[in-house]
Amino acid sequence: MSLRLYDTNTRQVRDFVPLVPGCVSMYLCGATVQAAPHIGHIRSNLNFDVMRRWFGYRGYQVTFVRNVTDIDDKVIAKERQLGTPWWEIAYTNERAFNEGYAALGCLPPSVEPRATGHVPEMIEMMRALIAKGHAYEAEGNVYFAVTTYPDYLELSNQELENLRQPESAGETGKRDPRDFAMWKRAKEGEPSWETPWGRGRPGWHLECSAMAHKYLGKGFDIHGGGIDLIFPHHENEIAQSKAFGDDFANFWVHNAWVTMSGEKMSKSLGNSVLISEMVQRWRPIVLRYYLAGPHYRSMIEYSEESIREAETAFARIEGFIQRVVEGSGPVDAAPEVPLAFAEAMDDDLGVPQALAVVHTAVRQGNSALTAGDKESAVARLAEVRAMLGVLGLDPLDEHWAGTDRGDDLHGVVDSLVQLVLEQRQAARARKDFATSDAIRDQLTRAGLAIEDTPSGSRWTINNQ
Repeated sequence: MSLRLYDTNTRQVRDFVPLVPGCVSMYLCGATVQAAPHIGHIRSNLNFDVMRRWFGYRGYQVTFVRNVTDIDDKVIAKERQLGTPWWEIAYTNERAFNEGYAALGCLPPSVEPRATGHVPEMIEMMRALIAKGHAYEAEGNVYFAVTTYPDYLELSNQELENLRQPESAGETGKRDPRDFAMWKRAKEGEPSWETPWGRGRPGWHLECSAMAHKYLGKGFDIHGGGIDLIFPHHENEIAQSKAFGDDFANFWVHNAWVTMSGEKMSKSLGNSVLISEMVQRWRPIVLRYYLAGPHYRSMIEYSEESIREAETAFARIEGFIQRVVEGSGPVDAAPEVPLAFAEAMDDDLGVPQALAVVHTAVRQGNSALTAGDKESAVARLAEVRAMLGVLGLDPLDEHWAGTDRGDDLHGVVDSLVQLVLEQRQAARARKDFATSDAIRDQLTRAGLAIEDTPSGSRWTINNQ
């Protein structure tokens, strides 16, 4: 079976054939660094980290470009709000993103270009587009004329007649309200760069076209990002780049959101869960399992309960690994993953189906241990390690050594607390509420908060 991916542009799963045999080129729209990352941001990079790892397993040499948008309307708005220089805000949050990526085991990109470092490339692209009649200068702004590009809106499948182009203050002089800004005239007190059309700063879309061209050339294999970027960002990237003369991306791959109460997790909505806080409450490897486990095109509805379920599922894997290693010593990963796992991953990165293969191997390995068949248990562990390695989830990998909260003490504490909670539940069942309340009070004094839910009691560390 050949490796297949869903292409947003053609709206179908297609066989993946690289433009250059043996090589894969990927561009991922990275962070806009006006604020610290939440788990929705990290999910996007995790999905493409898994993709990159799978291409690597399949023998491809991968070039992975992930940009940083360090100047845009949101970053400048934060400067006004906080009274902190825009560049300090941008760099502080860029570091926070990279710390979040690293904490959850993402491989570093081949290159991570910043928008502000590529203004000359943007000027070159605008100059060429103006010369070809696809762009024009007006009152210090430079706009792309969308009617000059016949395939505009093919990616997002919209009608040009009904288009409403997002815009910000200062975008004056448009010939057509549907045209979009590639370059914005300088405003008092805002950062700006000199151009043939006056001082100004980049529009959001131009930067990615310029950086993709510089690092990946006229054409590349995969452009990735969240589904919220399909329009206007990716649609406008395509128009600029193809009108410039590039072939641009062969595949468009988009990941779904992490939602809370049905809404996209968003800094502007105030419903985000910062990754810096999450790694204090949950083991990073468990967060990776939780975020990378669902299919990349499926929404994840965030809840504490769903993370706890992921923690329990991953604990079953870890328990098997620990039992085998304790009885047989270190076990290397198998040179190849099982066929069923490979087939799942080749089918549009079917991680849920691939994890089902992992759990099947774990069950078989546990059965072998129970039967005293150490040889079979070791063989299953070798397969499990090979599969988890591809997903970045092998707890024996050196990346995770010492990174889990309290060196796995959370799992020990959880087991002990669950025993106590079972005793409390038994007391409640026999209507011995004095004992039940006494157990709860003891746990509270120990620094734990107990919550009774329809699915049972659960605990958290009480930070108050």
